[in-house]
Amino acid sequence: MAYDEQLADRLRAHLEGEPGLTEKKMFGGLAFLIGGNLAVSASSQGGLLLRTDPSDTAVLLEEPHAEPFVMRGRETASWLRIDPEGLTSDADLGRWAEVGVTFARSLPPK
Repeated sequence: MAYDEQLADRLRAHLEGEPGLTEKKMFGGLAFLIGGNLAVSASSQGGLLLRTDPSDTAVLLEEPHAEPFVMRGRETASWLRIDPEGLTSDADLGRWAEVGVTFARSLPPK
């Protein structure tokens, strides 16, 4: 399954002007990186893939439509998948995108 191009366009619009922003096809989706660190991605499984601060992950997983990101049958620590149903409004999309962007900004550039 290819990533949702409309979702990618919405992410692009939200992230426009973000310093150090690049796009890269990764994991079958379209990733948005800040300083070379993945912040958020339009996932090939639908919805978003994003990185979080490990200390925030447990609380964020309690949010509706958030679940652990699973790769090769294993949960990936401090990565979340957000179902498309949780991204219907631009405010919801922006809130989740900012979680990933905030964490990516906290990492040293690659």
